[in-house]
Amino acid sequence: MKKSKRQYPIILTLLVSFFTTLISCQSNNEPAEENVINNPEQVDASDEEIGEITICTDAGTNTVRETDIANPVNVGTIDDRSCYANYKEENFNGTVWGVYNITHESNHLDAPNTLQPRIERSLSRSQKTGVGSYASFKGTVRILEVGNTEDEGSTGSYIMQAKGKHTGGGGSNDPAICLYLAKPVYGTDENGNQVQQSFDVFREQINYRGGSGAEGRDIVFLTNVQKNTPTEIELEVGFEQDPEDANKKIHYANAKIGGTDFNWNIPEPERGTQSGIRYGAYRVKGGRAQIRWANTTYEKNEVD
Repeated sequence: MKKSKRQYPIILTLLVSFFTTLISCQSNNEPAEENVINNPEQVDASDEEIGEITICTDAGTNTVRETDIANPVNVGTIDDRSCYANYKEENFNGTVWGVYNITHESNHLDAPNTLQPRIERSLSRSQKTGVGSYASFKGTVRILEVGNTEDEGSTGSYIMQAKGKHTGGGGSNDPAICLYLAKPVYGTDENGNQVQQSFDVFREQINYRGGSGAEGRDIVFLTNVQKNTPTEIELEVGFEQDPEDANKKIHYANAKIGGTDFNWNIPEPERGTQSGIRYGAYRVKGGRAQIRWANTTYEKNEVD
């Protein structure tokens, strides 16, 4: 029997309906686990400041160094000597980070052209020098930007430092023992611009108690860290017995950066009277520095 031409539209409609229902059922039966895998947790927007660099802002011009927020996640007492910004906190990828941003010439609290800008946190110092005395800090750092100049000697910013006074005079009233200095490594972005892509980390260490400048300090390369990459850091400063002479002590500043140990013995240990640590963002002789800290802890021990 010859089929009527009017049946073809009906058959076509039935076929479209069948396949539409089949596809819909397959989609509805997909396991929930696959949806989770294919749709990872949303990443927060970058917390890097990319706007115009200024010296001071109204919001950042604090009148006292101890300007802080209530119940900060970062341990230690704030020392804010920058009118560019105050300490604040931001959530980045599910972690609350302390924000330390400073710019060139933004120290508005010390005499002009004397001390470098900083927003740092100081930690209670170990005041004893017996074997087993120490100050120990742990945290996670993200470096977004550091100060930069055309002079290699003045480029870079400090992310933390070992502090401690000594007997016999010489140097600052509150001398740095060693400072951990991040210098920028530049590369080209997708638009052909030169940008800071990673950071070489150095230990700027004294050659003698109170040492400063090119003669008084050496700068020793430690490692390289990528921009905006959370990096675990530990720093312990303390006294231990000299393994070669039981009657002597070693004053040490031992760091671990990204899982690698960088140990160092401080000169003239018999003159040391303290073990202290500061961290945050310090020194910017050109441009801007942006350092982030999270998961910070601190402990100390004091032995006569």
